[in-house]
Amino acid sequence: MKYISTRGQAPALNFEDVMLTGLAPDGGLYVPESLPHYSEAQIAAWSSLPYTDLAFEIVQPFVAGCIPDADLKAIIDDTYSEFRHPAIAPLVQLGHNEWLLELFQGPTLAFKDFALQMLGRLLDYVLEKRQQKVVIMGATSGDTGSAAIHGTKRCSNIDIFILHPYQRVSEVQRRQMTTVMGDNIHNIALKGHFDHCQAMVKASFADQGFLPEGRQLVAVNSINWARIMAQIVYYFYAAYALGAPSRRVSFSVPTGNFGDIYAGYLAKQMGLPIEQLVVATNQNDILHRFISNNQFEKHELQHTLSPSMDIVVSSNFERMLFDCFDRDGAAIADLMERMNTETVSIPATAFDKVRGLFNSYSVDDAATVDTISRVYEDSEYLLDPHSAIGVKAARECWQDRSVPMVTLATAHPAKFPEAVMKAGYPDAPPLPHHMADLFDLDERYEVIDNDLAAVHSFMAANIRA
Repeated sequence: MKYISTRGQAPALNFEDVMLTGLAPDGGLYVPESLPHYSEAQIAAWSSLPYTDLAFEIVQPFVAGCIPDADLKAIIDDTYSEFRHPAIAPLVQLGHNEWLLELFQGPTLAFKDFALQMLGRLLDYVLEKRQQKVVIMGATSGDTGSAAIHGTKRCSNIDIFILHPYQRVSEVQRRQMTTVMGDNIHNIALKGHFDHCQAMVKASFADQGFLPEGRQLVAVNSINWARIMAQIVYYFYAAYALGAPSRRVSFSVPTGNFGDIYAGYLAKQMGLPIEQLVVATNQNDILHRFISNNQFEKHELQHTLSPSMDIVVSSNFERMLFDCFDRDGAAIADLMERMNTETVSIPATAFDKVRGLFNSYSVDDAATVDTISRVYEDSEYLLDPHSAIGVKAARECWQDRSVPMVTLATAHPAKFPEAVMKAGYPDAPPLPHHMADLFDLDERYEVIDNDLAAVHSFMAANIRA
């Protein structure tokens, strides 16, 4: 399979090169040249597979020609061996036809583990084969960083630098990153917010002259196609549990950077019978405002109780717009340039496609806390604030109650004690057993001003020979 850029001016690459490249040289994001599409009979044939076998069937076409099947299967089996629940992604019922997909059963208690544990192993495999050393540079609003560090910490061919917004992630999120020690692991607390971190990563990919000779940057943010690919799997897995393909299923997805719900969009394009895809946002609601009113306008970032979604610019939205503009790279390049500097609306033909694909809803902190409280009162199920946003949006946007609605539960509530206790829960929810000593471990991180040269200087000084 070949991959092309959303902006149309970069060469087509195979999977290995796309995984190691991240952002395309023309500033676009890589997408498959063509997407596999499966008949109802083909989809039905996978319905009884355990998670790892299903993951192999869905991922294999995207890596075909680069990784032999036996090696890919071994990588996938190893990836999910560290997950705490034997179902990998278990479903929990909240109400009639209302479900939660628990995506926090991995080693860092967030949905990012599904993709980043696999990405780390794929990188390890490819870099060892090539005898190549790389530098990972990533931005995190809270969960990506810890999942990336845990996924790559054992990789001898990688130095990893993760930028998080200083004092704008939860203490559990920070400690999950900063307590993992290794000569190749570096955490940077940037004096700014997530979009400053993300902009710095994009600028660094555009000009990598600060790196030692022979090194290149690799992305772990969801601009890396390998992450999106891995996330498609759990949409199929959840839908099968609820009767697909003979029964349609809807999904509500708490999202900031649009990667998780984009994976759901791809699952639908591949033939999975998805009725609704609900984009659930917090007060940083640029996606909801655009999907509702065809108006893409940046607002000042707000610090909320759901920090992993405190994002103004959703990078992966470009991938979806590329399809809505009939894969016109030049049109996307022009649109993305204008979106950076002005309020933008898109042509009616493209916007009609967006509205046909997604519903959306924005949830403020008060409604988030109220949803945590109500769900706990009704079912004694404790939601984290991001999952609560997904549940609230699902209930507001659910069009056909005969179709099961699945909210993606993206994180464990122990990661966000402030929100949970505001909802009336008496104590900070306990961490799982494997993480019980988190607050006793030493931390290591560097606080750096929002200055690209300062970050590059720190990275250059700490990349191993």
